[in-house]
Parts: sequence; C-alpha cells; structure tokens
Amino acid sequence: MGDLAPQSDVASLWQATAGTRPLLSRLNGNRTCDVAIIGGGYTGLSTARSLAKAGLSPVVLDANRIGWGASGRTGGVVSGKFRVPFREIAARHGLDTARAMHDLGIDAIEHVGELVSDYGIADADYRPTGSLRCAYNAHTFAQLQAETAWLRETMGDTAVSILSAEQVAAETGATDFVGGMLNTHGGVIHPLNFVFGIARGLQAAGVDIFEQTPVLRFRRDGAGVLVETPHGTVTAKQVVIATNSYSDLTTATAAVKTSIIPFRSAMIATEPLAGTAGAHLLPTGRSYTETRRMMRWFRKSGDRLLYGGRGAFGKTDSESAFTALETAMVRQFPELADVRITHRWSGLVAMTIDSLPHLGRLDDRVVYSVGYNGTGVALASGIGRHVAALVTGQTPDLGLITALPLQRIPAYGLREPAVRLVAGWYQFLDALGR
Repeated sequence: MGDLAPQSDVASLWQATAGTRPLLSRLNGNRTCDVAIIGGGYTGLSTARSLAKAGLSPVVLDANRIGWGASGRTGGVVSGKFRVPFREIAARHGLDTARAMHDLGIDAIEHVGELVSDYGIADADYRPTGSLRCAYNAHTFAQLQAETAWLRETMGDTAVSILSAEQVAAETGATDFVGGMLNTHGGVIHPLNFVFGIARGLQAAGVDIFEQTPVLRFRRDGAGVLVETPHGTVTAKQVVIATNSYSDLTTATAAVKTSIIPFRSAMIATEPLAGTAGAHLLPTGRSYTETRRMMRWFRKSGDRLLYGGRGAFGKTDSESAFTALETAMVRQFPELADVRITHRWSGLVAMTIDSLPHLGRLDDRVVYSVGYNGTGVALASGIGRHVAALVTGQTPDLGLITALPLQRIPAYGLREPAVRLVAGWYQFLDALGR
C-alpha cells in the first residue's frame, strides 16, 4: 500500500473490445465544488449523476483511468442478489427487511437499463437474459428448490423457477448438473463500455471527472474539506468514498480499508467459438453460476465463452489460478479442449465481515458506500442515488445496508492467510458435497 502513481490498465477482454473511451484529464490546479467523490467506478459516477440532477456540483477523482478497477474487470453479470439469501435475512431480521432488500435488488437491476437508455450506451450490449444457478449435487439442488419455493410463496417473486437436469443441460451444454434455479431478473453487460458510457454522459452534462488523480489525503478545512492530489486540490463541502475493493491504493481511504477483505477473482476468455465444437454452448446468453462455495461462473460475450471463479490469491495475477480455471472449464465443457484462451485477467471483490454492502457516514462531512461482495454492477450503479440522498441530508432506508454498521476486520493484518484458510475450508466442504 502507498501513495502510488497511476497504474496501467489490465489486459482484459473488456479492454480489448472496448468502444470509445471518454477523453479525461488529470486534475491540475485547485477546484471548489459541493462534493468530492473518491473513485470513478459505478458508485462514484452514479452518485455524481444524482448530485448533479439535484443541482449540486460534484467532482469525481479516480486514481487511475476510468474502468481500471472493478468496473472494468468484473464478469459483467447484472444481478440484484446479495451473498446473504433473502430467506436468511427474513429469519434474522424480519420479513419486512427481507422484502426491502429484495425490492432494492430489483430496483438496482432496473436502474442499469435506465442508465443504458438515458445515456444511449448501445455498446454496453445490455441483455436482460436472467441467470441460472446450477446445482452440482442433490444436496444443493434441494436447497435451490426450497429457496425458489420460499421466494415465490413468501415474496411473490414469480421470476424464479426450477429447471430439471435435462433443462439445465439444454441451457448450458453441460451434463454434470442435477438441476438449477432460473431467475429472469438481471442479465449480462459489457461492464467497461457501461462505465465509459456513464462517464461520457456525465461529461456531456458538465460534471468534472478527473482520472490519473489519486487522492493522497483529505482533511477538515474550515466549513468544508480540503482534498489533496499530486497536482492540485479540491475544496468541497463533503467527501464521498467510493473505492470499494481498491480502498488501499492510498492512505486517504484508510478509514474504510480495514473493513474490506479484497478477494481476488480470476477470469479467462476463449477465442470466438464459431466453427468450433463449442459453438452450441450457452445458447440463451444468460449468466451461470455453480452452487459451490468456491463459486465458478460462466457466460458468453459475443461469440466467446468466459469462465471465472474465486480462489486466486495474492496481490497480482496468478498463473496457477488461470490454469485451474482452464482445467475446470474443459472438464465441464470437453468441447473446449482445443479452443484457444485469448485473455486472462483478475480483479478484487470487496468482501465484508457480514457479507453485505454498506452505506453510511464516517462523520458529518464524509460518506462511504463499499462492500458489494461480488454483485457490484447493478448494486453499485444503483446505490449512487441513495448516496446522494445521504449527502444532501436525507436518511435513505436501504434495509441492512444502512441499518448495520460497517465493521472492521479483526486482526486485519492477518487477512491474507485468513482468506486462504477460509477458502481451503470452503474447498473441503465443496469436495464433501455440503
């Protein structure tokens, strides 16, 4: 960790297939605004959008280029789910809270479509095709069946249904699943073009966005906050921290860094599948996940198959993690044995101790929104409206996201060996089929 110079973009499929990048500069000199936003990903940009609509002047500051972080590395799955199942939320916190969280997730998905439409982001290629959770054994299939029944009967969610093993095989081309849970909410998107499109739209509306401008520190200054960067300052009335899993790039966001466990997620992409034995795979264009704790996921982007999963450790890309993904992919889809892998990349997922996102205040001048736990495309871009509401003195009620405090990670310095230990335990349980 340190006050690092801007870093190069990762060589992802999204970077290779991106459309027009917004022309942005770094901050030089001094600015004054209503709200300084640290982080130019989905949360930061959507917050700026809502603040500008409310008549305030936001300034967005990103340490690297727009899309360098999670917004340009994610798998591009648009989902409104949380890591904590709604049925568990209801059992612990009451049915009303579960309904509020469920509705928030659906609203976040719908907001993705709104952003794509409002800014005309055609190259985001947003496809509301839904998702399918694939059960790898009878135990997890029974859990999916119980969850589906509860969502339909208790929450009135008719978008979910159960598919048989034969139906899942027809959906995926893989024959090793015993069934699945289809959810027609959500879909898939080109995540980098999505964030580029939002940035272009904000820029056209007169919102200042500065990239390659790391925030080194900020401090109270009279009635406001003075934000310091390498080549200039921003004087603002309030600050929003929207750095999520990359909150350790500088010391400025140390207050939220110790509440986040960065968990590395790796991805691979094949060459175009037209004319290969794998051309028939995933014909519906949904996103797919396994029910294993150490989840693997897969989807199509254009004519390529993407395959990703958790379990890559350390601060940089891991060749062993990519090799493991390729092995798992070919085991699941033998037709891809001779297909070339063209892109390998990884990014960080912001995990929290309670597996939930959090929106709140550090003090009367600093707001944060972090911890999307792997479902940030919809939730991060949807939550900006509520971040802006909090900044402007309102008290948004987002269920557990605003009701529960952001907890610090115990023994934070030991997080990396702890992550390896937990991951190893999850892998053991997966091997047992539990």
